[in-house]
Amino acid sequence: MFKPTPLTQRRLDNFKANKRGWWSLWIFIVVLVICLLADFIANDKPLLIKFKEQYYTPIFNYYPETEFGGDFDVAADYTDPYIQELINEQGWMIWPLIRYSYNTIDYDLEVPAPAPPSKKHWLGTDDQARDVLARVIYGLRISILFGLCLTIISSIVGVMAGGIQGYFGGRLDLIAQRFIEIWEGLPVLYLLIIMSSIITPGFFSLLGIMLLFAWTGLVAVVRAEFLKARNYDYIRAAKALGVKDFTIMWRHTLPNAMVAILTFMPFILTGAITSLTSLDFLGLGLPAGSASLGEMLNQGKNNLNSPWLGFSAFFTLAILLSLLVFIGEAVRDAFDPHKSGARG
Repeated sequence: MFKPTPLTQRRLDNFKANKRGWWSLWIFIVVLVICLLADFIANDKPLLIKFKEQYYTPIFNYYPETEFGGDFDVAADYTDPYIQELINEQGWMIWPLIRYSYNTIDYDLEVPAPAPPSKKHWLGTDDQARDVLARVIYGLRISILFGLCLTIISSIVGVMAGGIQGYFGGRLDLIAQRFIEIWEGLPVLYLLIIMSSIITPGFFSLLGIMLLFAWTGLVAVVRAEFLKARNYDYIRAAKALGVKDFTIMWRHTLPNAMVAILTFMPFILTGAITSLTSLDFLGLGLPAGSASLGEMLNQGKNNLNSPWLGFSAFFTLAILLSLLVFIGEAVRDAFDPHKSGARG
């Protein structure tokens, strides 16, 4: 059985001592699991169909409506009462908790879209008759996954750049610092808007564009840690023994910088999610029709007479970002050498 070291145990105790961050972590994990299982929670296709003693999984496979006795060789529309009647006559269907996907249009609304919350649509619909709760779940999944990808990749690039600068120093560090100062001085939002309008928007294209500017966040912190560590006696001894620079950086100096890196990562994640939401709000983010929290905010702005749209997007973002900030504070406390775990 794994037994943590005394230092690791002290950090875990400090993290748990921050009750707000500890519970925020568990709530965030629950939200993440729900979002990753979005296809099984909110979908306009049944989870399982039994028809004529055979089982079908529409979520994973394509079935034409002729498979269930329909007239046309096209994808079965399981929301069509005619198809539902054909299946129920000789079998049954198990539906997800929410019978709508993020792009499902409800043509049977009793009132004009956007429809207010009801038993059928728990958070109402948007102005295109799409279920708001389904779009919130799918929008959270895209935002969290996008933020995690951008945070991890930009952190790797930033740690490499800052580590090389701090370890070697000298002219390399001087030139790199001037370059980063110029790069950080660029109007990032305007450049993102211009590049997003030129390049076809998509998950990976936006990730690449934002990565161009997100990697500088950790450079200064990592550079400072490497500059400090390079003067330690054991680092000089390793150099004198002929140990390769990469080995020294990986085994000896990087662990000293991990405290700062892990402390800053939740806040980098928060910034990544906010940036994606801003671009989507301006219409320059993900393709039209995608599940997007920014697009939901924009709909709330354009439909002030339907407050459930703005409230749903606002509270979703506010709760998500608050959870990440609280987790970041707990991580900071965990790595603070002055904390003793006595915080309530």
